[in-house]
This record gives sequence, C-alpha cells and structure tokens, in this order.
Amino acid sequence: MSDVPDDRKLNRPLVVVALMLSMAMAAMEMTIVSTAMPTIVGELGGLSLYAWVAAVYLLASTVTVPLYGKLSDLLGRKPVLIAGIAIFLVGSVGCGFARSMPMLIAARGLQGIGAGAMQPLAMTIIGDLFDIRERARVQPWFGAVWGVAGLAGPLLGGLLVKHWSWPAVFWINIPVGLGAIAVLSVALVEDIKPRKAKLDVLGALLLTGTVVAILLAVENIWPVPLTVIAMALLVAFIQVERRAPEPLVPLDLFTTRILGLSNALCAVVGGILFAVAMFVPLYIQAVAKGSPTEAGSSIAPMMVGWPLAAFVAGRLLPRLGYRPLILWGLVLIGVSAVALPLAASPTASPWALRGVTTVMGLGMGSASTALIIVVQSTVPWERRGVATASAMFCRTIGGTLAVGVLGALLSRVVSREANVGPEVMQSLLAHGANKASDLATDASHADTALSAAIGNGLGWVFWAIAGLGVIGAVAGAFFPAIAAEDRPRGVVEVEVG
Repeated sequence: MSDVPDDRKLNRPLVVVALMLSMAMAAMEMTIVSTAMPTIVGELGGLSLYAWVAAVYLLASTVTVPLYGKLSDLLGRKPVLIAGIAIFLVGSVGCGFARSMPMLIAARGLQGIGAGAMQPLAMTIIGDLFDIRERARVQPWFGAVWGVAGLAGPLLGGLLVKHWSWPAVFWINIPVGLGAIAVLSVALVEDIKPRKAKLDVLGALLLTGTVVAILLAVENIWPVPLTVIAMALLVAFIQVERRAPEPLVPLDLFTTRILGLSNALCAVVGGILFAVAMFVPLYIQAVAKGSPTEAGSSIAPMMVGWPLAAFVAGRLLPRLGYRPLILWGLVLIGVSAVALPLAASPTASPWALRGVTTVMGLGMGSASTALIIVVQSTVPWERRGVATASAMFCRTIGGTLAVGVLGALLSRVVSREANVGPEVMQSLLAHGANKASDLATDASHADTALSAAIGNGLGWVFWAIAGLGVIGAVAGAFFPAIAAEDRPRGVVEVEVG
C-alpha cells in the first residue's frame, strides 16, 4: 500500500491548519518570553536564574526531537504528536501559574519536552500526506511558519505583556493547542499497525547528556571539563547507535552525502537565523539607541522574505531540482551575512539593515524548503519520522550553539571593556543595555561604557555570523544534483477523513 492516501478520502486542509498551529506554538515559544522577562523577573525575582528560563526550553525541545521521531516511526505520527501537544499545554498552564523562578523553569522544561514532538512531526505528516509535487507547494508554508513565528514571538510577547499580563504569554497557547488536538483527533486517521521494537533508551540518555554538556560548556560553565565529558559521551553514543537493533538516530542519516550535507546545512541555517534574531535587535536598542519597535522592525523583513521565497521555491522545485534552490538560498544567506557587519554601523542607514534581513529571509525560505523536502524524499515512510527529526534537531542545535557561543563571545568583550559584573551582563543579554545600566552602581558611566563595549562585541559577533554564512554557501556548492522525485516509499497507508 502507498503511504499517500486516496484524495477522495481526504480533508487535508483541516489537518494542515492544525499542524501549522502546533508548529507555530512551538517555534514562537522559543522567543516570545524574551520581552516578558523584565516583568517576570520584577514580579518573581531570581535574576540569577534568568538564563535557564530560555535555556531549559531549548534544551528539552532539542534533545527530545530524535526520540519523538523514532517513536512516530514505531507507533504512528498521530498519537505521538497529540501527546506532545498535551505535554506542551500542561507546561504552558504551569508557566502561567508559576510563583517562583524555579517553578517557571520546571514548567518551561515541560513545555520544551512537548515542543520536541510538535515541529518535526508536523513536517513529517506533511511528507506522509502529499506526494513530491504537492509537498513542494505545501511544505514551504510550514518552513515559513517556523521562521516567521520565531521572529514574531518578541513582538507578540510585548503586546500581551503591555495590554494584559505576563501569564498571557503562556496561556495564549491553551485554546490554540486544544483546537489543534481536536482537529487532529477527528481528521487524521492513520491505518498503522504499531511495530514491536525495543526503544533505544541508552542512546537517548547518552544523546541528552552530550547536548547538555555542550550547552553548559558554551555557557562558560566549567567549559574544559564539560567539553571533555561531551566528547566522551558522543563517542559512547556513536558506539551504542552502531550496535542498537533500533537506533535512536541511524548513523547513515549523517554518513550518506545527501543526508549528511543536508543536516549540516540545516545546522548552519539555524545558527544564522537564531543569531540574527537574538543580536540584531540588541544592536538597535543598545548601540543605535532605537526603540523596541525599531528593534523588531529590523528583523521583521525576514518574516516577509521567508514565505515569499518558500512559495516560489515550492513552485520551482519539481522543475529545477533541489541543488539550484539550496545553492541559491545559501548564496543569498552568505551575501547578506557578509553585509550584516557593514550595515550595522553608525554611518549606515537603518534601511540598509532591513535590506540585509530581507535578503537573508529570501535565502532562508529557498534553502530551508528544499533541504527539508530532500531529506524526506530520500528515505521510505518507516524512516521519514526520524529523518525529518534529524534535520529539525540539527537546525535547532545549530541555533542553540550559535547563540551560546556568540553570547559568550559578546559577554567576554563587554565584561573586559566595560568592567561590569555578571548580573549586569545577564540583564544585558536578557533585555538590552537600558535595563542593564539600571543595575549598575553608576548608571551614567554604565550606559556610556556598555554602549561602546556592546558595539565592539557585536562587531565581532556579526563578523562571526558572516563567516558562518560563507561556510554555508561554500558547502552548498558540494550538494549533489539529484532529481526532485520521491524515492521508493513504505508500505504503510495513512488515511485522513
């Protein structure tokens, strides 16, 4: 049987809407909290724990992605996705009712555990329901939803906090998530016999330990010992995966040229996306002395460029194949990344920076669309879940590591040049120099010193992003030329009513 259902049995628009909602919630929750944090810290206290509110969500959502991908291949997409959304909603309720920072951090971790299912499985189900030509038209919108929702998060968070209260940042998920569950429960019917297999628990634990150690190391927490521990755990993970009958992450997803290069490029794209979304608004507010609205408008053009390019890429992919769209997208990202440090200068027009982020959004829309579809089309149904999860995992871990490493670089430069303490630096990275200067002993001195130090630090950060963009463009030139068509598919039929 084919895994593409008979069109006469489908009500695919409802399923597509539910999947878009679930993906948007998970992506937006990565960034929406940033503008609410000043209010949250003011009410709950615990500034020293600020970094963990964001880090625990990213950590939990990152390390659970391969596990959910594997579970979906064994049990079916529907039950795993619904369980993920339910866990996410429980975490959202807990965040809204948190009365201390430790409670908020625990609830954010629960949110992240649920989010690990929502993004990759939405993309996987689309791969199941549509053939290659249909997918080329539908999948781009999902990539655009992921990017636009993440970029729009800070803007929506600011509006909710200003006109309602900070718990609304979390409670807004409840009606959306319940609606997605209701639609999926009725509309998505999978004719799947769960396979009996032993879940690779040891592999999951080793992968989790590896990612945790890496993230803590880049946060400058015992960097040398944790780097050694991460390397040891990674070696152990590889050995376990080589011997496991049902590996959590089949290693051939990274050793074949197409899948290995696709996953590496997803990591590069994710790194640039997260870094730009984090550090460009900081430059506008802390160095250019712009307002939060101006900071948001500096990256808003990416929200326009991404879906436009994704739509065009989906139309062109069946005719051109994957390589031209991937290479063209990566070249646009590379060119705009190199232009970023030039546009982020006191003498440059604000429109120069908006032009850079517009071009970057166009590149990401093109490259991301083709990369996800090629990963899904290279494997059969029974491996599509874990293959899609691997691409999403690489994109998220690439973004998390890029922000961590570049944040550490910025922190060192600012600490050295402005001679500020860790509390000021933590507040700075949370919500800009104006708030950070309020915590300093001498506010006037802090404002001047921080602005100059942040400008120098962000200069290094932007050139590092430029280097990452060049690496991606060069690597894209080695992507093989293959036809845009589905490979032999699995034997499981998925029906939607």
